[in-house]
Amino acid sequence: MSDANGTPEPDFVDKALHSFDHVLDVVHDRVLRPVLLVGRVLAFGLVILLAVVVLLVALVIGLFRIFDVYVFASHQWISYASIGALFVLAGLIVWRRRRPIDSRK
Repeated sequence: MSDANGTPEPDFVDKALHSFDHVLDVVHDRVLRPVLLVGRVLAFGLVILLAVVVLLVALVIGLFRIFDVYVFASHQWISYASIGALFVLAGLIVWRRRRPIDSRK
């Protein structure tokens, strides 16, 4: 079909598909993109957290080996006590930095 000027009118199917495509684009931009972003953040955060935990465990084992072999040669109790003291000190620092629930917001 064409109007008086000779330009063809878009048919009903083209209008409907264009509207449907527009609705899908809006749904994707407002719903799916944030969901995908949150999923990526959670996945990468979990991977980074696990890597940090593995690294910390390896560092503690290495520190204990250095203390046991080189610093306090064959006095394991001093090595255990020194690493325990480091963990207690770290715990006290974290405990000191905590805030009551009311002031967290």
